Amino acid sequence: MAARRPSTKFAPAERASADQIARQARLFAGKKLLGLLPDVVPCILLAVNEFRQIVFANERFLELLSAQERQDGVLGQRVGEVLGCAHAFEEDSGCGTTEACSTCGAVHAVLSSLSGKADVKECRILRGPNAEALELRVWTTPVTIENEAFTILAALDIGHEKRRQSLEHIFLHDIYNVAYGLSWYTDFLKGAKPDQVEGYVDTLGRLCRQLIEEIDAQRILIRAETGELPWKPEPLRSLPLLQEAVELYRRHPVAQDRHLRLDPDAKDIPVVSDRTLLSRVLCNLIKNALEACRSGETVTAGCTKLDGQIEFRVHNPGVIPREVQLQIFQRSFSTKGPGRGVGTYSIKLLTERYLHGRVSFTSTPEQGTTFQVRYPLTPKG
Repeated sequence: MAARRPSTKFAPAERASADQIARQARLFAGKKLLGLLPDVVPCILLAVNEFRQIVFANERFLELLSAQERQDGVLGQRVGEVLGCAHAFEEDSGCGTTEACSTCGAVHAVLSSLSGKADVKECRILRGPNAEALELRVWTTPVTIENEAFTILAALDIGHEKRRQSLEHIFLHDIYNVAYGLSWYTDFLKGAKPDQVEGYVDTLGRLCRQLIEEIDAQRILIRAETGELPWKPEPLRSLPLLQEAVELYRRHPVAQDRHLRLDPDAKDIPVVSDRTLLSRVLCNLIKNALEACRSGETVTAGCTKLDGQIEFRVHNPGVIPREVQLQIFQRSFSTKGPGRGVGTYSIKLLTERYLHGRVSFTSTPEQGTTFQVRYPLTPKG
């Protein structure tokens, strides 16, 4: 009886045997040039075989790993498995074989190389339970050594480049627009009639709050990614917190020609959490939903108690394409252009690393899109 082939939803799942891996690793270890250069260059260098398994890794790659991961070894594993990609173990056949892998730049680049063509792609990985973001630019080149085909994979961390692009967009576009509005209304206020002053002052106050909100969002994200964000739990009530976020965005420019409502069935539930971080998550959920709406459509925000936890939900009538769903929580991924794409990533980062919760979503043509964040009623530990 023929052996059962391992299953896959994208790239081939077959692997080389341990003996093959050991022999192939010796091919690379025996090359003096390869022994000298890889640990000198300031980038990741890997060699993978026809099954995408690592047969050589330089010191720059090993620096990304924990002591335990180094001890476990990397030879014979695939790149996503070693790096702890959130999708690498969703299927028994491992890295490259899940549906999400069909959107991975690294897998595409390696497959291109294995077909004989050098390639360059960008790769976004969420690592482990803390949603640590790794953003790489990957180059792949086919090589043949002693009649065996391999791929040399070089990678650079472009996380700083992506963060700079995001900050440039925030400060050169979003914050500039608010500052321009402040300047415009200030000029009008100088010549305003007495009955106009109150309206202009209200608008100036709203723009000031929007400016603070934009800056605060970036400040929280930067500190969250570096592990410097303080977590200050306090007793809260869910309904006032949700109402505050809804009221803030009802008058936000992103809500123009759209409707934002609080679910009349929303429950007022006591919860112990960090007010600033939980408010930031709710604001991001509402803002993303409004951005996904067309003119005249409605976003609905609500909360309830489920299985001894609190769940906040934000619904919009749109549907997310499947290819976008597979990348929705990755840092820098966005359908809105360069410098965007940290909203859903920020939700996941704050929810799962700091607030001890989980984020999920459903999206169908019949039901629209609903994002849910669920938290314990009291903090763990």
